[in-house]
Amino acid sequence: MAPPFIPSLISLSRNKPSCFQKSISSYSISLVFFSSSANQKSRSPLSLADHFIQNHNFPPEFAVKTASSLTFVKDPSKCDNIISFLKESGFSKSHIEEALKRKPNLLSSSLEKTIKPKFKIFRDLGFSTSDVADILAVDPWILTRSVDDRIAPSILDLKSVLGSIPDVVKLLKTSAWFLKCDLQKTMMPNIDYLRSCGISSSQIVSMFSSMSEENWELKVKLFRKLGFSEDDILSTFWKTPQVFAVSERKIKEVTDFLLTRKDVSISFVISHPSVLVCSLEQRLKPRLLVIDTLESKKLLRRKVSLSTIFKMSEQKFREKYVHPYLKELENVSMAIVGA
Repeated sequence: MAPPFIPSLISLSRNKPSCFQKSISSYSISLVFFSSSANQKSRSPLSLADHFIQNHNFPPEFAVKTASSLTFVKDPSKCDNIISFLKESGFSKSHIEEALKRKPNLLSSSLEKTIKPKFKIFRDLGFSTSDVADILAVDPWILTRSVDDRIAPSILDLKSVLGSIPDVVKLLKTSAWFLKCDLQKTMMPNIDYLRSCGISSSQIVSMFSSMSEENWELKVKLFRKLGFSEDDILSTFWKTPQVFAVSERKIKEVTDFLLTRKDVSISFVISHPSVLVCSLEQRLKPRLLVIDTLESKKLLRRKVSLSTIFKMSEQKFREKYVHPYLKELENVSMAIVGA
């Protein structure tokens, strides 16, 4: 006996162009894995896929894939309401398909409690409908974040750094990850640190504006090549976003230099990504030369961690490791020690 979805496909194909008839065999095999139990309480994926094709003109393969993630949906009108709302809110057909490819179970969300409040806060903060559509279509997971605890505070934090909502929009179109992080615990302390180092607001803004999609992809590929996992890359972005404004050449040079040391592995760089922001010639090399010299002369009571070496302020490093040992460091180039 033919599986129960075959008659439905045949019936559907009679009312569709020949190109659809040709495509049936290309994806019908995957449908045999769908449950066909007569006692199944939720709508079958095929039934929901038919609904998407007939009522929303979804491409057949896309409709099937979307429906397969919504097997628990009993009433397709809930999906219809969400799709209608997205259209009314400025989403084009391509926006909708792009968002559902990434997060098909968006159609099972609560329209009133989950989706509408997110769109409202964007509008209230000055985002245009087209901006919201462009941002959310690429990263629909934003709709799962809290309005009061994450989205609104993050947008306002970004505005305080970048200066205007249009600049925030430009950044979020490059990467909407900013709205999925607690910026008060991640980015803002780093911004404050950069300011304390004398880096101007315009320079900080320049760092974020340099994160074009192309630059982002280059950095991600480099981190993967160096041994970072996807979670490591995301963690690096959360903890030290300014790393993504550092050139690929510098990232590689700092990493290669650190890995030449027998006590350093890539796990150190992954755990302390801020080391990649440090100057190789003006901070890392001279400080390590000082510490190595002092350790070789057995002048230090305990081994100094690499994280301590590169994180310590210039004044404190000199006071603790240079000034008390000027005689012992006399063979070390003063040009390097004073760097």
